[in-house]
Amino acid sequence: MEKEIWKPGNMLYPLPVVMVSMADQDGRNNIITIAWAGTICTNPPMISISVRPERYSFPILRDTGEFVVNLTTRELAFATDYCGVKSGREVDKFKETGLTPIPGNQVSAPLIGESPVNLECKVCRILPLGSHHMFLAEVKSVHADRKYMDGKNKFHLEKADPIVYSHGAYYTCGEQLGTFGYSVKRTR
Repeated sequence: MEKEIWKPGNMLYPLPVVMVSMADQDGRNNIITIAWAGTICTNPPMISISVRPERYSFPILRDTGEFVVNLTTRELAFATDYCGVKSGREVDKFKETGLTPIPGNQVSAPLIGESPVNLECKVCRILPLGSHHMFLAEVKSVHADRKYMDGKNKFHLEKADPIVYSHGAYYTCGEQLGTFGYSVKRTR
């Protein structure tokens, strides 16, 4: 097996691609698309997002300390990309994409109604790391769309057709290959 050696870089792909919604201190809504997001703790439930300080959303996130992570789907792919390339300085992204802002119950930031899962978050800490600052946040509330629940009250995110980001492109997740522990599960 022959491999090329490249300069150091971020090649941890695919990544979840999410739309992060927020409201500034005057109540103006905005959305930023982020692929640098992740789970960091179970108890308390915490996530991180990383944002460049020059982004329009950065001072909103810093000053309010609140945001909502909205999971994305095949149906939301166009809006996801749009919210990543257009600036909230110039356009109202909710209006331009036709997305529906829904009030949160724990934060002032709006949820995106079309998203299958929304995570209301409050910032605990901001870490300046270089090109990006990492916002560490506690998840204060989770909203899950009932249309993805089955008769046994189990949530099926796969039916929403979630998308991921990999090296400049968006992809659907594909087929399930196994479940946690299937490699050691005994067959009967």
